[in-house]
Amino acid sequence: MTVASARIPAGRAIVAALALVACGAILLLTRSYNFYFDEWDFILAAPDWTWLSYLQPHNEHPAIIPRLIYAVLLNTAGLRTYMPSMAILLLLHAVNVVLVFELVRRRSGDVVGFGAASLLLLLGAGWENLLWAFQITFVGSVACGLGALLALEQPSTKRSLAAVGALTTASLMFSGIGLFFLVAAAVHLAAQKARRRDLLWLVPTAVAVVVWYVTIGRSGAPANPPPTVHNLLVAPLYVVWGLGQAAAGLIGEGGWWGPPALLAAVAVVAWDWWRRRPDAFALAVAAALLSMYAVTGLTRAQFGYEQSGAGRYVYEGALFWVLLLSDAARRLPWRGTWRPALMACVFLVCFNSAALLFEFGTAKAAQMQREGADLQALDAARGDPCLIPAGSPDALVMAQLNSPRLYYRAVDRYGDPAPPLPVTDRAAYAAALATLQRSGCR
Repeated sequence: MTVASARIPAGRAIVAALALVACGAILLLTRSYNFYFDEWDFILAAPDWTWLSYLQPHNEHPAIIPRLIYAVLLNTAGLRTYMPSMAILLLLHAVNVVLVFELVRRRSGDVVGFGAASLLLLLGAGWENLLWAFQITFVGSVACGLGALLALEQPSTKRSLAAVGALTTASLMFSGIGLFFLVAAAVHLAAQKARRRDLLWLVPTAVAVVVWYVTIGRSGAPANPPPTVHNLLVAPLYVVWGLGQAAAGLIGEGGWWGPPALLAAVAVVAWDWWRRRPDAFALAVAAALLSMYAVTGLTRAQFGYEQSGAGRYVYEGALFWVLLLSDAARRLPWRGTWRPALMACVFLVCFNSAALLFEFGTAKAAQMQREGADLQALDAARGDPCLIPAGSPDALVMAQLNSPRLYYRAVDRYGDPAPPLPVTDRAAYAAALATLQRSGCR
């Protein structure tokens, strides 16, 4: 008896319930968080948004749906609470967990699907996508992309192909991560001779991406520093490092665990493909995984190859790895001592990953305390004749907030995000006030 033949009664319902419970726990962990970094770009500009603003890129990514979400949240919940933003992020993550279970279950059985979903559920190495609401950009792209992959596994009908086209388009409307799901969809269809004509259903999406990039997509602020020809030399190391960090992230590790984890993951996939020729789905996922790090390396390698191990990239990379590795896992025995041994391994890995996520969550809570003091300093400096017009309270934590005037405009419109007095971080508060005020002004 192999793992693929084992069944879990009501497995889908169990995974959905666990996803909601885990996401509820993360929401509780992040209850003291506040709007952070790139979110301030949206908040400060939101009062001036027009219909054209939604088409503008953010850090070279399309961000149409995220801007729509923030527009709704700012005009309802406002800035007084961060929890609605986190709730949407975590709901999207829960959807990803269920979709991974469904994709893997159909190929490798309930038990492997449950294990794959468990690895993603509390992916500590992908912490940025779980602890920062702005990452609805990437997590939303993944949700729509996984939906497209699931639709591709259905019989080829106009309805299923229309769903693939709509979901890949929506994935791209969340962020550029959708590009790699478009690659996956194209490879999935191209790898099957009988379905190559179905590639026409992806043409409108591809044309829309090209038109958007040529007309609007290049208008955003370039990366600082911008990419150069040197990226071509760094990109291979960027790709290898990122692939290793994503593989190591599945067991809650990173750093120099990456290279041996990459070797192990490649060996497992190669062994599985040697025994059984890879099908269209496996080729599609492998293409998405490799293209993600290759394209990202060409555009971001100027920041160093280590950036490919950032949590926001590990989340997607680990997800692609778990889809590939699940195919090989279905051949594992499911009898005798194998059962408790495999269950123990999955539990230990998930526990280690959850501990890592809790560690990052605690560290970010301390960072949010510092930001709270910065926001309190902004409130205290309002109306001060010594206030610097282009002052920033904290270039490390709130680099985007460099215009007190725009901040006060947003506060007046959407509410004050500063925590209530008294000030708890006096050092950060004093440093922020000193940064906001002209030196020697009284």
